[in-house]
Amino acid sequence: MKKVLVLGGGFAGLEASIYLRKQNIEVTLVSDRDYFYIYPTSIWIPTGEVKRSDISVPLADLAKKHGFDLVVDAVTSFEAKDKRVTLASGKVLDEFEYIVVAMGQDKIQLKGMENTLSICGKPQEAEELKVRLDALMEKGSGKIAMGFGGNPKDSSAVRGGPAFEVLFNVHTMLKKKGLRDKFELTFFAPMEKPGQKMGEKALVMMDKMFGMTNINKKVGSKIREFQADGVAFEDGTKLESDLIMFISAGTGHSVIESSGLPLSDAKFVVTNEYNEIEGFEGIYAIGDSASLMGPKWRAKQGHVAEVMAKNIAYNIFHHMQGVKSKQSYIEHLNILCVMDTGDGAAFVYRDDNGGKMIPLPIIGHWMKKGWGWYCRNSKLGKIPRIPGM
Repeated sequence: MKKVLVLGGGFAGLEASIYLRKQNIEVTLVSDRDYFYIYPTSIWIPTGEVKRSDISVPLADLAKKHGFDLVVDAVTSFEAKDKRVTLASGKVLDEFEYIVVAMGQDKIQLKGMENTLSICGKPQEAEELKVRLDALMEKGSGKIAMGFGGNPKDSSAVRGGPAFEVLFNVHTMLKKKGLRDKFELTFFAPMEKPGQKMGEKALVMMDKMFGMTNINKKVGSKIREFQADGVAFEDGTKLESDLIMFISAGTGHSVIESSGLPLSDAKFVVTNEYNEIEGFEGIYAIGDSASLMGPKWRAKQGHVAEVMAKNIAYNIFHHMQGVKSKQSYIEHLNILCVMDTGDGAAFVYRDDNGGKMIPLPIIGHWMKKGWGWYCRNSKLGKIPRIPGM
C-alpha cells in the first residue's frame, strides 16, 4: 500500500505533508486549489497593500521543494471505514495506509449571506471587497459594516480577529486619504462581548480602540438576515450599510459529515489529544476539521493547526516503527496573534493564566508584514524555519 494521503492544502495539510516528508514518508497531498493561500495576510487585499498573488504560493513549487506528490482536485466523497476517497474528476484513491483529514470547515449559512463578503471565504471575496471599497471612495462617502458570527455549538469555530483587522485597516486607509469623516464604520456581532476569549483586559482595550477611531458598535443581538442595504437584527433594529463584510462561524465540512467518522455537535471530527480517531486506525483529523479539545477560550488558529500537523507526522512515523511514543497538542493551546491596524498592531496572547493585549504602534504593522514574508519563504525552503514558528 501507499503510505500517507493528506486531504487539504491549507496550513494543517501543507504542514503535515512537509513534516511527513522530513521523516522520508511517502506523501500524496490532495487540494482543490493549486496554491497555498496565506489567509492571515489577506487582510491587506481590500486596502490594496497586497494582491492575491503576493500571498499565494504555488503548491507545485512546494511539492517540488519537499518531495510530496500533488493532486489538484476536489474531494467529493470520503468513506472512512474503507479508506476510500473519491475526487471530482471521478478518480478514486483507496490504496493508502494512512489518511490525514485537513479539509478545513464549512461556514454557517445565514439568510441573505449573498449580500455579504468575507475576508475568510474564497480569495475572490477579498478582491471583491477592494473593488467595492474603491467604488465607495470614488463616490466620496458611505456606510460600512463589518463583523462576525458565532457557533452556539462550538465557540472555538469563530474567526473574530480578521474582522477587527480589516475594520481598523479600512479606518487607517480612509484617514490617510482624508475621507474618514465621510464614512460611517460600524462593527457588529451577535454576542454580548465579542472577543471575550482574549480576556477582560483585551476587551477594555478594544473598547478604547473603537472610541479612539470613532467606530460604532452593534452587539448583543442575533442577526435575522442580511439585506442589500444593511443588516437586520432580531431585536427589530437595522444597521444600514453600503458594504457588509461578515465572517460566519465555522461548522463541519459537508464531505466529512457523510464520511462515517465520529462528529461533535458542531459536526467536527472527534479526536483524542493525539489527533487519532477512535475506531479508525490510520486516520487522523487536524486543523479546522478537528473538534478542538481544551478550555472554553480555545480557538481554531493556524499555529495550533501546524502543531497538530507536526505531531501527527511524529505519531505516524512512530506508529510505523511500532514505537509507542505520541505527541499531544493540548500543551500548545493558546491564542496568539498580532492584530494589525494598518498603522500599528496589538500583540494578543491568551492561555490558562489569562489574556493580554499589548499595543505595538508602527512596528507591529511591520512585524505582521514580516511574518507574511517569513511564512511564504520558509515554506518554500528559501530561509530556515524558526523553532515554534
